[in-house]
This record gives sequence, structure tokens and C-alpha cells, in this order.
Amino acid sequence: MNKATILKEIIEERRSIFPKDYTDAEIPQEVLEEILHAATLAPNHKRTKPWRFKIFKGEEKAKLAAEMQAIYKATQPEQLFLEKKYNDIGFKINKADVVVSIIVNFSGMVPEWEEIVATSMAVQNMYLTCTANNIGCYWSSPKIVDYLKDALTIEENQKCLGLFYMGAV
Repeated sequence: MNKATILKEIIEERRSIFPKDYTDAEIPQEVLEEILHAATLAPNHKRTKPWRFKIFKGEEKAKLAAEMQAIYKATQPEQLFLEKKYNDIGFKINKADVVVSIIVNFSGMVPEWEEIVATSMAVQNMYLTCTANNIGCYWSSPKIVDYLKDALTIEENQKCLGLFYMGAV
């Protein structure tokens, strides 16, 4: 099979696969590194490399789940609070083997939209590499991420665009 055919097949197979469908198998470290390396190959104007990723595994991932649940509980008016949504937040994070925060760093060298697009292309590279390695993944952008500034160590010129969940399928 030529490279164009293989690429077309991977693109056609790419889709969001949610944590409920992940197995308990760990993603091998070399595969995780391959996925993250693919992200860094995304095109970006003036080579600003605006993407910033923070990897959550194990205990850090459990802390992220608890923090997001606490934020949801604290920010929802009592009449809008849903126990199911609260539980789903923890379930999704804990069921994923790896959760990666997707942060864009605005350099000031190019328009902000260009850096958001470059970061999005980095995530697309992650999606395609996950697909090629039979890893389920999806990009979620819940409103809660706006409150994760400290947990994600986000600087003034940065913005979290969401979380990227990954798990073996």
C-alpha cells in the first residue's frame, strides 16, 4: 500500500472514542511519546510552537478528576446541579489511561487565531496517531477548564482549549 492510501485510510477511520469504550490496558510509553511527538510536527507560523500539553496519569489524573468535580459542584447553582454530570466528570477522567490538557500559548508574534489553529492542528496529529495505534481518544472542552488555571499552571498569555482523553480500545 502506498503512503497516500495509508493516510487516507487513517483519516477515514479517525473519530472520537469516549472513555466508556476504553479498556483498562495501559498505553505503552513509547506510543504515548509518539502521539505527543506527532503533535509537535504541526505547522505553525513563525515557528511559535504555541501548543502546551500537560500529561495527567495515575495520581495526578485522580487529583484532576477530584478538582474538576469540586469546581463543577462549586460553580453550579443548586437547582442546576446534576449528580449524574458530577459523577460523569470523575468517571471519564478516571477511565481514561491518559488525559492531556490542551493549552495555547499566545506569543504576540502572530494573530491569536493562528496560534489556536496551529494548536488545533497539533491535536489533529494526535488524533491521527492515536487512530494509527488503535488508541481511543477525544477532545473535550467543558466550561470547567476555565477554572483550572492553577492545576494546569496557565500563564497570563495562555488559554486552555480543553482536555484530550486517551485509552486503549
